[in-house]
Amino acid sequence: MIKYQLICKKCHNIFDSWFASSKEFEKLKKLKLINCNKCNSLKIDKSIMSPRVSSNKKLNYEKNNIKLKRVKSKIKEFQTYIRNNFENVGENFTYEARSIHYGEKKSKKGIYGSATSKQIKELKEEGIETALIPWVNEKEN
Repeated sequence: MIKYQLICKKCHNIFDSWFASSKEFEKLKKLKLINCNKCNSLKIDKSIMSPRVSSNKKLNYEKNNIKLKRVKSKIKEFQTYIRNNFENVGENFTYEARSIHYGEKKSKKGIYGSATSKQIKELKEEGIETALIPWVNEKEN
């Protein structure tokens, strides 16, 4: 018997499974009988599990890399929501935020843009609510 750590290429779910041999794994994969236990995808990769070894740097790197990809994916989903539901005011964020707060400008839609940490601090001191949101560059892998 051999134990593999399986990784779903679609949802990045990590799970373990036992097989009679590596040939058995390949046979079942070819027959499309191995699927993700989370999203049901058939796009599964394997890596050999070392018994009771906790210092496997490569495995830890792979797990961290998968976690990073999950986080980036969630951030990108959130960015898409923001782009679809808020107005991008770019570098004019502090001006637009003040205009809305002090009633000089009515906005049916929320705004987003960029501001320095000093500008955010000043807005906070004025009682203007803001939120910092992590942003992933679209060009990054």
